[in-house]
Parts: sequence; C-alpha cells; structure tokens
Amino acid sequence: MTPERTDRLNNVLAKRQPGLTIVLENVSDPHNISAVMRTCDAVGVQDIYILNTKIGLHEIWSEKASSSAAKWLTVHQFTNAAECFKELRKNFSKIYTTHLSSDAVDLYDLKLTASVALVFGNEHSGVSDEIIKMADGNFIIPQVGIIKSLNISVACAVTLYEAYRQKNIAGHYDNINLTQESLSTLRRQWGFIEE
Repeated sequence: MTPERTDRLNNVLAKRQPGLTIVLENVSDPHNISAVMRTCDAVGVQDIYILNTKIGLHEIWSEKASSSAAKWLTVHQFTNAAECFKELRKNFSKIYTTHLSSDAVDLYDLKLTASVALVFGNEHSGVSDEIIKMADGNFIIPQVGIIKSLNISVACAVTLYEAYRQKNIAGHYDNINLTQESLSTLRRQWGFIEE
C-alpha cells in the first residue's frame, strides 16, 4: 500500500463517528441499502445495523449504487428485533425512528451530537409498531408537498447530513473518536498495518 493510500485511509478513520448509526428495518431493495451505505461512509458512520424480521439476510449489496462503500463499513445483521435493540442499547444512548405520528419531533429539533441510532423502515410500510414501541421517540423530516414521504435513501441522506452539520459545528470531526482497539481492527480489515 502506498504512503498516500495509507494517509487517505488514516484520515478517513480519524473522521469516523462511533456515536452515530443507522438501522434499516426490513428494507428489501439492495439498491436502497447500498445508497444508504454510501451516505454513511460519506459522513463518517462506521457501523450500520440491518434488521430483517420479515425477509432473509442480505448477502450482496449493489456495488454500482454504493461505490463499494460496504467494504469500508461494519455491517451488523439481525433477524430478531429484541437482539438488535439489546446491541444498540449497549452502544447508543438514544434510538429514534422515522415515523409520522402526533408525537414526532422535527428532525431539526433532534440533538444529533448525542450518541444516537436512527431507524428507517421498510419502503412500503415504514417502521413497524414493534420497533416504534422499543424506541425513545419518533422524528419526521419536514415537508410541504402532497406526498408525505421520501425514498428511504433520500430520507437517510437528509437526516445524516443534518447530523453531520450538528456534529461538525460541535467539533466532532476535529478529533479521533474511535478507540485505539477499533482503529487497529479497522486498519487490519482495510489491509494496512499501523507503523
């Protein structure tokens, strides 16, 4: 590996945000998942959680849609919601779902500088009632059009870039946030050894 490539990968790792993750519940289209992965990589999300309680585990992502982002992310797959949430609770202080309800708060009112997991639901039915009950709250992306929803990959991108904006203002990208153990593990997985 060239020194330039090593520097590039170290710079990417230095910007990773372990306090932010995305959870995709029963998202069936691999292109949507891949597009979400690409946005996760772009804003420094390392871990992504894929919960499939109604469909089988995904084994392949669309390289065209993700630009191979999947190989740079840590993907956690679950088939049981309770097990997924148990793992999320170990790592994140709040879990919010995207759900249009009377108690939903505006995306721009969420404090996304905290340790947070953001759940996006199925393309057709959204987040399930089971997941909504386990979460800490719901949020919506403000819209003024007739159609009251966005494509999941677009909704995720809008949300992640609001998180990026908040975290950038708060200085979260100015310091390395991954633990030394996580850095070493990812360096090995990405194919380079620390000097």
